[in-house]
Amino acid sequence: MMFKGAFGLAAAFAALTSALPTAQNSTSSVNGTASTGSGSGSGGGVTIFNNLDTDLYAWSVADSGDAPMVTLSANGGTYSENWRTNPNGGGISIKLATKPDQSDVLQYEYTLSGDTIFWDLSCINMGVNSEFTKKGFSVYPSDPQCPKAECAPGDTACSDAYLVPTDDHATHGCPAGTHFDLHIGSSGN
Repeated sequence: MMFKGAFGLAAAFAALTSALPTAQNSTSSVNGTASTGSGSGSGGGVTIFNNLDTDLYAWSVADSGDAPMVTLSANGGTYSENWRTNPNGGGISIKLATKPDQSDVLQYEYTLSGDTIFWDLSCINMGVNSEFTKKGFSVYPSDPQCPKAECAPGDTACSDAYLVPTDDHATHGCPAGTHFDLHIGSSGN
């Protein structure tokens, strides 16, 4: 996660709570629509919308174990995930790719800490000619007080996402109950 240094207190709190039991996650996929639930009851989470003419592949990655790949069908496939915690106290990274491997990825990263969800978009592991850059992507929160992130098609220097590890201005904090819509391709707004 790009913002782990900035949130040492959040990491300490998360490490303290990591000893508590956690709910099991479940994943399902039907016709390019997938969802993952944690049973956390926070009400917050993220839904990713694939507006591209090609399938997208997603992995929700914590610190251990292989994350199963989920396919988001072209032109309308979705993936939803309720906030969950990483057993080591760090964050979660949802890696998105246009090929069924974890190269050339756009990452939606988040860390749940108490009543706050810290989140960002990272382009650090994307190639120069990425479909994500060509088609654009955006994040819209359900809470109007939370910042949105928009990277227009062709914007190779989008200030709303991490381009280098020190772009800490791209990390945001919102109430944990906030739900985010991440659109790949046309914004949906």
